[in-house]
Amino acid sequence: MAIQKMDKPNEGIRCVVNTCEYYMNGDHCSAKQIEVAPRNASDSEQTDCTTFTKKDTFS
Repeated sequence: MAIQKMDKPNEGIRCVVNTCEYYMNGDHCSAKQIEVAPRNASDSEQTDCTTFTKKDTFS
């Protein structure tokens, strides 16, 4: 899934993972959409944000 990066926060998403390419100051997410998996998770510990992309630390 190719995710489009926006130049503003996606107001419905709070993210504190500052190593993600889509992270914005203030714990915001700039991904146009996110995907959380797996389908049959039974609690939050079993879920993952598959949208996560490690931020390039050289830019």
